[in-house]
Amino acid sequence: GSHDTMTYCLDKNSGVSGNELKLVKFLNKCMPCIVHPIIMKWSTTQVLTVTEQLEAGVRYLDFRIAHKANDPSMNLYFVHMVYTTATVQDILWEVLSWLETHPQEVVILACRNFDGLTKKLHCHLIACIKEIFQCKLCPRNVSMRSLFSSFLRMIYYTNLHPTVWRRELNLTVTSVELWDNSRDATFLFSSKEYLMCHLIFVSEKFFVAGINLTENLRYILVHPFGSLKKMTLQSLPCLKIWIKQQYPGPRKECINIIAGDFIGNNDFVKDVIELNTKI
Repeated sequence: GSHDTMTYCLDKNSGVSGNELKLVKFLNKCMPCIVHPIIMKWSTTQVLTVTEQLEAGVRYLDFRIAHKANDPSMNLYFVHMVYTTATVQDILWEVLSWLETHPQEVVILACRNFDGLTKKLHCHLIACIKEIFQCKLCPRNVSMRSLFSSFLRMIYYTNLHPTVWRRELNLTVTSVELWDNSRDATFLFSSKEYLMCHLIFVSEKFFVAGINLTENLRYILVHPFGSLKKMTLQSLPCLKIWIKQQYPGPRKECINIIAGDFIGNNDFVKDVIELNTKI
């Protein structure tokens, strides 16, 4: 999986998301020439396009969906501190195009956040998904075994909207991002092992482990010349060791999906796929 899949096309001219800290929005408004480039560096988690990610082996796409404030249109975008240039509809068509040329692949769309979405916009998003993917969508109550044997090929799940998404949900996936504002990857994984296993035991559902590191405002201010990419690449050797220690499969302690940042770097995809040899 890729964490924050769409951040490769963040809009340099976009305002800061309405859900961000007031201090961040204030600083960006007062000193945009200084603050906005810093925001862009710490918001970007991927450099490959969605098609390039699929070609690289990613099968779980993390879509953070939003509607821009004061935008009279129905256009939906992706967001990670700032909005993307690409619309949700355009990317869904791009995913469909890839699926059409890869008839034996299954892709999971993880739709979440929904910043600024009204009930009307939620319904619009669902209608777009149904219109674009049609019979490729996984029916409800289908087993994973029959899904992969029949190549239905498209699953989507979401953090539930109380009045809309519950009746539309195709698959329940439990996810946790294995970070706690810590830049020390060694401490990060040793301190989270118990939490991860506990959540798997409770959920008994498809489990996604997000191995993305994160930062807080204080860390960014102390490291104005740093970036999320630089921080992630420095931690790749430790992340690689952790990945190789995991086990896939149906047991409660197993991980089914591992989502990371900058998936084109190192052997992340290769290492995750090779875990299947342990089954």
